[in-house]
Amino acid sequence: MIIAPLIISTLVVGIAKMGDAKTLGRVFSKTLFLFICAAFISILLGLVVVNLLRPGDGINFVAATASAVDGIAPVPFSAKVFISHAIPTSIVDAMARNEILQIVVFSIFMGISLSAIGEKAQPIVSVLDSLAHLMLKLTGYVMLFAPLTVFAAISAMISERGLSVLISAGIFMGEFYLTLGLLWLILIGCSILLIGRCTLRLIKGISEPALLAFTTSSSEAAFPGTLEKLEEFGVSNKIASFVLPIGYSFNLVGSMAYCSFAVIFIAQACNIHLSMGEQITMLLILMLTSKGMAGVPRASLVVIAATLSQFNIPEAGLILLMGVDPFLDMGRSATNVMSNAVGAALVGRWEGEHYGEGCRGVAKMGTETVVIQETVTIQESFTLEAQAK
Repeated sequence: MIIAPLIISTLVVGIAKMGDAKTLGRVFSKTLFLFICAAFISILLGLVVVNLLRPGDGINFVAATASAVDGIAPVPFSAKVFISHAIPTSIVDAMARNEILQIVVFSIFMGISLSAIGEKAQPIVSVLDSLAHLMLKLTGYVMLFAPLTVFAAISAMISERGLSVLISAGIFMGEFYLTLGLLWLILIGCSILLIGRCTLRLIKGISEPALLAFTTSSSEAAFPGTLEKLEEFGVSNKIASFVLPIGYSFNLVGSMAYCSFAVIFIAQACNIHLSMGEQITMLLILMLTSKGMAGVPRASLVVIAATLSQFNIPEAGLILLMGVDPFLDMGRSATNVMSNAVGAALVGRWEGEHYGEGCRGVAKMGTETVVIQETVTIQESFTLEAQAK
């Protein structure tokens, strides 16, 4: 009801506000570079931690039948599958099925087209801008009921599955949440290095949307709040509106870390050894397949199932994840929100935006350049030449 119209309106307006194709291409390339780096770090971290802690040792799982994982069919990755999934049959169909990747693709083409039209497109851009504000206001009303919704969702989950699920799988859950904690520290540390201490202010600001994502197991539910907090932090509307929707398709780092962690866990539980070369191959495969599954129901499990089949690991091992996956999804969703917010802030700073006290670099006001505390710019951090006019 909310997410699809909000993504379309914010992304289209964000692209239209870029002004020209050169600016759009520059921002997109920076966004893609950061997302690829984040994906590599998250998948690699999952592999490292699961190999060090080895939570699957001693389980000795025997795959009796494949029926244990009915409904989670592996989807082999190929360029044809990715492209056919990314291009919507119609935007109405994509919105009805909440296909985020297809909605993003449609919005990018629409935004580029409006930008090319120029002045004649302003009435449409104004309408979409008003729609974005309308959806944010509507979200505010919906969020008034969030505490009741969260309480009901958690109560229902525990009543259906029982606390015994948490106890029996406590080691696996604890070690995966340790992985997410390390991922948070790495991404926040990189942001502090590149942006400055103002990153802590950003993390504090998005704590509310991240908590909502955690309790509802949905990073999409936190999209409006994250967008609002980014603009309060100082990220321009055009950057936040462009980077954030793309991040929901290409920067799900919590889910990526889970995929690599879970695949090796199942291999360990089945007493299957994967060589270093095979694990490096798995990393590269996950870098690709995780991008093509945005918006797919139970997306992480689908990606895991596809990866298991690539390495001759019994797909029935997914049953080991079924009982705890809803609880792990909570942490993944919150991590996705944090990573997308940090990514938007990094792109904004790379584009020359300044976030006030604690931000590295310079703040430009008119024709004057005012040095704020620290003098290392994000361009220097990315080994680019810093230029001050």
